[in-house]
Amino acid sequence: LFSLRPDGWKLPSPWDPIAGDYRARDGWIRLHTNAPHHRDAALSVLGVAPDKPAVAAAVAQRECEALEQAVVAAGGCAAAMRSEADWAVHPQGRAVKAEPLIAWQTRPTAGGQSRHVHAARPLQGIRVLDLTRVLAGPVATRFLAAYGAEVLRIDPPDWDEPGVIPEVTVGKRCAGLDLERANDRETFEALLEGADVLVHGYRPSALSGLGYDVDTLREMRPDLIDVALCAYGWSGPWSDRRGFDSLVQMSCGIAEAGQRWAGSERPTPLPVQALDHATGYLMAAAAVRGLRLLHRYGLVASARLSLARTADLLCAAAPESSPATLAPETPEDRATEVEHTEWGPARRLRFPVQIEGTAAHFDSPAVSLRSSPAAWSARPS
Repeated sequence: LFSLRPDGWKLPSPWDPIAGDYRARDGWIRLHTNAPHHRDAALSVLGVAPDKPAVAAAVAQRECEALEQAVVAAGGCAAAMRSEADWAVHPQGRAVKAEPLIAWQTRPTAGGQSRHVHAARPLQGIRVLDLTRVLAGPVATRFLAAYGAEVLRIDPPDWDEPGVIPEVTVGKRCAGLDLERANDRETFEALLEGADVLVHGYRPSALSGLGYDVDTLREMRPDLIDVALCAYGWSGPWSDRRGFDSLVQMSCGIAEAGQRWAGSERPTPLPVQALDHATGYLMAAAAVRGLRLLHRYGLVASARLSLARTADLLCAAAPESSPATLAPETPEDRATEVEHTEWGPARRLRFPVQIEGTAAHFDSPAVSLRSSPAAWSARPS
């Protein structure tokens, strides 16, 4: 899951104590409760206190799909375990399969956009406004930061993910804004006007609900490259459903296939959050391609991706037999340099992508959320 290897300190658990897989009356369901309001929603539906045995007892009395629907309707996050065959005939599974892996739209730019590219830092001078959370979007913007982009992450006042922040904020600056406040909206709109790339992972209706739909963004910043992520796809009945990697693995058949491969009694997802990481790198590639389309061909691009569509791609490439186990980590897998994060020294696994003529490098260590002002740095000359 993580590339960070702390030295003399520990990362908090990425999981809330209530989060996990539970056996229901007719199968398995996963509750995702890392965010307090998602936990409250699940507990309110079950009518129990935040106690794992009590949650398990309550779930055991319910049917999977009915409980899934109730938790989602209450504003929470849950996923019943389905097989690949179940997902293939599910309305959302069919909708996702009909979508492209990356849905592109392009339009001509209003003016010239040529720029000089520094071979050693090819994204130097590019401003990326990051409106993403765990984990795919932050992986994408981390990649862009590694090759020189200025990444400014914006979070609302009450959001936190302490088990993940040291992993994903390296090379970035992190600010806080409340988009329901007029002054913060003015600041946000000024940031948009200065951005080259917007990367966001809100549900499809969320930005529109705040007044920033596609047409509004286009009016504010006509040449903005727009890369967006959602969980369950951009069409179909679940297109606006909240979701995370572990939930999508339950929904689309990955956890059930792993259970069969392992001969286990429990859902068995992939050993890493592969949907997050794979989609994150696809998002980064989409942003880079968008820059190329703009500066070489004068086209402004938008790209839409989803965890569920990436899952469909991975399932199509899955082996028929149980895959080999992962090789153990070795000291050679770790980078030699020490990163002095806010929490203590650490090393990271070597960067997974190599580009000839340029090396991935982070200009700053991982930092906490809302630790920087909501402003761009001066562009390098």
